[in-house]
Amino acid sequence: MKRSYLFLITFILLATSLVAQINTNEIQQQWDIQQCSKSRIHHHQNLSKAGNSTFAGANMDIQYHRIHWFIEPSQRFISGSVFTRFKITQGPTKIINFELESVMTVDSVLYHGQNISFADSLPYLVNLYFPNPLATGAVDSVEVFYHGVPPSGTGFGSFEQTQHNNSPIVWTLSEPYGAREWWPSKNALSDKIDSLDIYVHMPQGNRAASNGKLVESYLDNDSLQVNHWKHSHPIATYLVAIAVTNYAAYSHQAVLNSGKTVDVLNYVYPEDSAAWASATGGVVNSIKLYSDLFIDYPFHNEKYGHAQFGWGGGMEHQTMSFMGGNSHSLMAHELAHQWFGDMVTLGSWHDIWLNEGFATYLTGLTYENSPGTPWWNQWKSETRNHVMSAPGGSVYCDDTTNVSRIFSSRLSYSKGAYVLHMLRWVVGDDAFFQGVKNYLNDTSISFKYARTQQLKQHIENTSGMNLTEFFNDWYYGQGYPTYQITAYQPVWDTVYVTLTQSTSHSSVSFFEMPVPIRIGSPQSDTLIVLNHTQNGQVFAIPVDFWMQSFEFDPDMHLVAQANLQTNVGIQTQDQPNEIAVFPNPFVNQLFVYAPKPIEWIQILDITGKEILSTGFLNAGTHLLNLPSNVTGFLFLRMSSDGCLITKKVIKN
Repeated sequence: MKRSYLFLITFILLATSLVAQINTNEIQQQWDIQQCSKSRIHHHQNLSKAGNSTFAGANMDIQYHRIHWFIEPSQRFISGSVFTRFKITQGPTKIINFELESVMTVDSVLYHGQNISFADSLPYLVNLYFPNPLATGAVDSVEVFYHGVPPSGTGFGSFEQTQHNNSPIVWTLSEPYGAREWWPSKNALSDKIDSLDIYVHMPQGNRAASNGKLVESYLDNDSLQVNHWKHSHPIATYLVAIAVTNYAAYSHQAVLNSGKTVDVLNYVYPEDSAAWASATGGVVNSIKLYSDLFIDYPFHNEKYGHAQFGWGGGMEHQTMSFMGGNSHSLMAHELAHQWFGDMVTLGSWHDIWLNEGFATYLTGLTYENSPGTPWWNQWKSETRNHVMSAPGGSVYCDDTTNVSRIFSSRLSYSKGAYVLHMLRWVVGDDAFFQGVKNYLNDTSISFKYARTQQLKQHIENTSGMNLTEFFNDWYYGQGYPTYQITAYQPVWDTVYVTLTQSTSHSSVSFFEMPVPIRIGSPQSDTLIVLNHTQNGQVFAIPVDFWMQSFEFDPDMHLVAQANLQTNVGIQTQDQPNEIAVFPNPFVNQLFVYAPKPIEWIQILDITGKEILSTGFLNAGTHLLNLPSNVTGFLFLRMSSDGCLITKKVIKN
């Protein structure tokens, strides 16, 4: 899900096989992906109860819903019934409960054809009382009849009535806690509805968009149009949705490399149908790409689709995303959620990056797989700059009662996406993509719920690496590193690189990462990966040219900044009598290059106390290791060829 803003980027348009349908306005909206989170946060005036939503239905497992909803799109009102088949998981019990806001009215509850009693127990819980206890393992059913005007202004649009071109529309958007505002349900991130049938009754001339496959459309006894949607895959409650208006409908077909065909069904406003029909076809290539990179589209036997609605972004309702626009970035983002968020759903709002980080990153992958275009580098540059626009903040969501924190565009979206990109860099492409495939195919979480630890374990299994430090630093920790890099070439065949780093937030003292650098000359260049495991680390890099250029992280693998100090373009061989001392400042290791033999070297502190001394040294480069407890200004004295030489150095 994402909220749309027009933001920073203007891309250069080039033809590409993947996103040939993208127009100028769509590319200008690319930054929507990372910036356009669910930002109508001001609607959430009171979220004190949000974090407590999971204790409805704690003693039962939802197996099936059969739902009848009666909608007049010109009115903010809903009535209907929800039939639920459930299995008791904690018995014996005479009580089950659903979430439903107290402003909604429960008319009656039927159990085995008889009315049973019910009562509100909290502002958003309704208890149902059975005449006899139900034992653990018992499978039973109940039907709740209700009506009311759902509360307004408490969510992203949990139930909204608006207009388009003077035509009314009703639409829903329940993420994260809004389902209880318009239908009695269990919204815990532990129990998916195994299957459901949705019947939407509405005035003739309208269509209802919803989950699954449209299996029939008919007139009921009151001459209302009924659309019957059937969904046969497990689904999280917050992904159940309807939208009702005078939609125009059309389809595309996506034929996957496996031979499966996906029907891409689009419900759009009649006044916009021509523009949308020319744009939505681009999602076909994205469906193919994601299926090739990961696994086949998980709901191929039903559909994928878009339903236009009156919100400024998009929402990944299972099998049919509700869309406020038709840009490539928005379509690619919401489509990606069908794998990451819908098929495998976050098991806690602490882990929102498993939804939003993946969807944002997969949008980036559509640009990576658009050869000959600048969009991939633009995406990387803007996304990591967004992450570094503030010094703190973790990908792990530490406050799930704060909806603005859950859907932080910088942390859950941009940083979540770039943590995936860095994880791919650390373990390599093969281990990363195979690990993610295994994560999606894991029967303990596929079409169920997952936590970050399970993704970590799968990528550890494929890479053979222990990723605990990586996740501690980048997922739980805050901030990013700034590297101080000194590169010095005293002789033709060796470049010495010293790496130190500071961190933007105290929660991480050091980011241990493979750091890529590129050293070049007019004739050749070499890409080197430095395994940075401690501050002040010095690397001796063999080369066969004089260094004319030096780049930090040229392909943007890291969320990091760098300050460079180099002797690029200086050939020490042209200054044969110069003694070089580097790096300066330094941490614990200091190099001395001497074109002639040195009789002795002495290092003194500012009081004249000797810190280190050497005897005779041949011409060449020599490493001096200083005690870690010595810091500040130091004086290096040496005797070479009968001359006394003094240099000032700084030890950090």
